[in-house]
Amino acid sequence: MIESRPSDAFQPGDVLNNTYRIEALLGRGGTSDVYRARSEISGRLAALKVLKSEFSGNDDYLVLLTREEEIREIRHDAVVRYSENHRTQDGLVYLVMDYVEGPGLDKKLAQGPMPADDLLMICRKVTEGLQAAHRRKIVHRDLSPDNIILRDGDPSKPVIIDFGIAKDTNPGAETIVGNEFAGKYAYAAPEQLNGQTDARSDLYSLGALLLANFRGAKPDIGKNPMEVVRKKGEPLDTEGVPEPLKTLIDRMTAPVPDDRFQTAGEVLDFLREQGVAAEGDATVIVPPPKRATPAPTLAADSPQAAPPPPAPEPRRARGGLIAALSALALLLGVLGAYMGGALDGLMAPAYPVSDPFTLDVAKPLDGTPSAMGNVPSDSTRAALTSLMSRHQGSADLTLASGDVADSWGTDVLETLNRLEPLDQWHLKMTGNKASVSGMTRDADLQDRLSDLFLAGFPGALSGEADIRHEPVFLQTAEVARLLDEMADCGPLALPGASPVGFGPDSDIVVTGRVADTVTRVQLFDALRAVAGERNVVLDVEVLNPTLCLIETHLPDAPPGGIVVEYTVGDRNEPNPSGRFFVGENPVIDVVLPADVTEGYLTVSILDVSGNVFHLLPNLNRQDNAIADLRAGRDGEVRVRVAYPLSEAAENGRLAFRVDDSALGKSKVVVLHSVAPLFDGLRPTSESALGYAEALQEDMETDRDSILSLDSRLLVTAAN
Repeated sequence: MIESRPSDAFQPGDVLNNTYRIEALLGRGGTSDVYRARSEISGRLAALKVLKSEFSGNDDYLVLLTREEEIREIRHDAVVRYSENHRTQDGLVYLVMDYVEGPGLDKKLAQGPMPADDLLMICRKVTEGLQAAHRRKIVHRDLSPDNIILRDGDPSKPVIIDFGIAKDTNPGAETIVGNEFAGKYAYAAPEQLNGQTDARSDLYSLGALLLANFRGAKPDIGKNPMEVVRKKGEPLDTEGVPEPLKTLIDRMTAPVPDDRFQTAGEVLDFLREQGVAAEGDATVIVPPPKRATPAPTLAADSPQAAPPPPAPEPRRARGGLIAALSALALLLGVLGAYMGGALDGLMAPAYPVSDPFTLDVAKPLDGTPSAMGNVPSDSTRAALTSLMSRHQGSADLTLASGDVADSWGTDVLETLNRLEPLDQWHLKMTGNKASVSGMTRDADLQDRLSDLFLAGFPGALSGEADIRHEPVFLQTAEVARLLDEMADCGPLALPGASPVGFGPDSDIVVTGRVADTVTRVQLFDALRAVAGERNVVLDVEVLNPTLCLIETHLPDAPPGGIVVEYTVGDRNEPNPSGRFFVGENPVIDVVLPADVTEGYLTVSILDVSGNVFHLLPNLNRQDNAIADLRAGRDGEVRVRVAYPLSEAAENGRLAFRVDDSALGKSKVVVLHSVAPLFDGLRPTSESALGYAEALQEDMETDRDSILSLDSRLLVTAAN
């Protein structure tokens, strides 16, 4: 549980709408917080997702929270159950969902490797849950260890939670947190870096998290953005993973989506073939049937056939009473030493071997500490548990044997004593190697601790330490300077930034456009390096170099309410998503509002390949006066600028068919001007650079000529 703050929307004991009594805060997010609550009517526990007050009056966020509520139609015991939205008297909106008790797979990951059989059981049930979601055209998009909870700690009862960024895959559907990249780098499918997501992306993420929990470590995704993009194009390293888990993961995480299992049903078929079968609500591992063989016959001299040797006759010891008393005294002495922990370093109890031998102890900023992993002795476990209890923290520690020094427990406790004064700290142990990070707002404390760890770790430990000094406020100017350095597609903005900077609980929200995915990754990593514990929210659109070139040359004109609409010409079907596949014929209409009656219309499409096609005017259609386009019609008027192939063959107008030579994002740009733009007609097709230079020259001649600018993306993709 997380310690409550006075600024939280609700405090333990509060009752919402005379029904739900708040018991604890479970987690904080960028737009919402999650609480555990109990119904005063039924006594049932529930989790409440509460939209933060600054978003409760925003219609966009309310629509998205309502979309999340609609996921309640998924009925499966491996998917968290949603119920309904409510609004408090103060205007706060919250969503009610089932409360699931148990550890998340992220907690299991921190404790070390999981058995392959447990992971096969988890895979079976989670895949069934995904299948139920995919049947309703809903993709999770953010499947990772922290989004799967083992109900009551049972691997046969996993539950998928947090469909908060789930996306309905129907054309035109909205994404809960916008249409940008969702998912954590370590588990996201390669196509998600480019904003492409479908059901196969969930299968990739599930395979990646299975591998992570088998190894007890996240997938290696590289140390810089270029490595992230490169490694995402390579198969995951499954060397040493036992069958059938290895083949399962390999086929779920192929870098190319077409090479993976295509559906959750195919994953379930594979599991059934491998003997992973379902019984009621549980999943069990059933070995594939084998041909019966005769029972072996043991030879007379076989060790198994030999009878056990007779027990030796006990011999009467001399001085029996004295010897017995001496032995008893020795035994009591040993027991006393053992109970006091004095023999921890000398005795080797028969604890299960853990390789690697790991321990993770952390204290988040303004939160309670936790300790999870392995310890070599009862005394170390008791000391760590006591330390966590003093700070209202939690300890989940497993006694284990491993390749660690005799003084390991004492050395770890001394390391934690050093870290306690910090505002936030994290100790991660693997054997005798330590990784320490921490943050303080006291510059002198940072200097002292950095010097102390530079001189060496306690006892037999070795490792690296990163102690940061972070002021209370992160200066807005520092973040703005970073954005200026990384902007490659027009300016990046910080909406809502305070003049005094970003406080400890502030979100750093960035809006704008970038030229490619690598820039987006670099931007996120650069912000993450200075953000500390603050959330980084990138509401950034990934375009391409051609579109960015034009974006920097487009006039600074307001939108005019002119709408661009798409139709699939081959089938005469509206296409509200704006996504067209190879072989399809995009038809483009421009809809003029009733108040746009004078001036001139210039419509161009900026192609992903670096070319510009002028749809209106062009050599085959030179009249672009709005009065002529209206032809006496009042009200809203539709003007077609790209035609069905069949119609274009008759009237010679422009038409397109998508091929696979250049796929990605194009943009239709509509300019409304007082007078015709440019000095004469532009060619029907020209380079983006030539068009950009012509726009720049025209604006320098008459900056007030352009009345409005409207645009819309058109995305082409492989089938």
